[in-house]
Amino acid sequence: MLGGAAIAVASGGKAAALDASADPNGPPNIPEWMKQPGADVGSQIYGTPSPFEKKVVRNVPKKLKQYTSASSRTPLQELDGIITPNGVFYERHHGGIPEIDPAQHRLMIHGLVERPMIFTMDQIRRYPSESRIHFLECSGNPGFEAIYSKTASDLVGLLSCAEWTGVPLKTVLDDVGLKPGAKWIVAEGADAAALTRSIPIEKCLDDAMLVYSQNGERLRPAQGYPLRLLLPGFEGNTNVKWLRRLHVVTEPVYSREETSKYTDLMPDGTARQFTFYMEAKSIITRPSGTQKIEKGFNEITGLAWSGHGKIAKVDISTDGGKSWQTAKLQEPVLTRALVRFRFPWTWDGKPTVILSRATDETGYVQPSFDELKAVRGLKSFYHNNAMQPWKVAESGEVSNANVKA
Repeated sequence: MLGGAAIAVASGGKAAALDASADPNGPPNIPEWMKQPGADVGSQIYGTPSPFEKKVVRNVPKKLKQYTSASSRTPLQELDGIITPNGVFYERHHGGIPEIDPAQHRLMIHGLVERPMIFTMDQIRRYPSESRIHFLECSGNPGFEAIYSKTASDLVGLLSCAEWTGVPLKTVLDDVGLKPGAKWIVAEGADAAALTRSIPIEKCLDDAMLVYSQNGERLRPAQGYPLRLLLPGFEGNTNVKWLRRLHVVTEPVYSREETSKYTDLMPDGTARQFTFYMEAKSIITRPSGTQKIEKGFNEITGLAWSGHGKIAKVDISTDGGKSWQTAKLQEPVLTRALVRFRFPWTWDGKPTVILSRATDETGYVQPSFDELKAVRGLKSFYHNNAMQPWKVAESGEVSNANVKA
């Protein structure tokens, strides 16, 4: 019975009749790929995806004036689980991607420390290491005026999750010795933009890491090779790549990236500054924009995350927010990491709107866009964590339910 049900679901409710002529590579026929040996072992020294998965690539904006300071997005709607493959991990660069010889790269720690030091990569790697799974998200994911895009990737593709390996920053700071008055650390990258951010000392002594590996292999150049700062739960821009300098100081440096950029303009004209944490958020990735479903059983699945810790629950609405039911969270549910949720849904074939709502372990509940707009207005750009509604048409076609006024 279970096998028959699975066939019915897979074929949109109708099991395929046995017709050997209609499907020459299907049973009971012998498919072409069984009639001769496949590729030899070692034919790909570094493995690549199947050519039939060629659409699973980074989402790169078209027709930008330049691509030195730009971003590319993770194809969230094409992925399963919570770990983002390195090859489609989102990118955001401000001065291009430098090519750095790790043998020549150095990390300098100076300022309010007892023992200023310059570390080689070999010296960094001699410290006891840790591996942790955390998400990384750009704070402009999406901007307040960019909620009308087609796909999950277009909307919140500046989001990825990986297993990171490196040394806790606290371990290295204990080695150099912090002086009284050390309140902030200014991190600087070795790219052409010399991207610079001020980090509170509390975060540096909590769960911050100096990472050199991602998903089991060395960082890729686009992710900060050979060394980056990882600040779990903080906005992506603070996780400085190609890390070359940590300056321990008494107050923030007020760099470009924390004054004219990465601040939140409020309705009264003031700006919130140093809004580091990414608030609880979720998105349905299947079914989602540009996809199509069949009447009957459909699994609703997606991702939820919070910079403040673990996701406590995700609620699903299949009637435009009129009623809510709790989805199942797939283990593991980790702090400051993506969690996948799943909800069984039998669609009756009538037009509707589906959406998800995350609650984190602090009790914070993801807002609707109207609720967020009532507090933040529309002058802001960063930290839009509103719910994303998807419209399901009678044809089964799924599209963005946000409509411009």
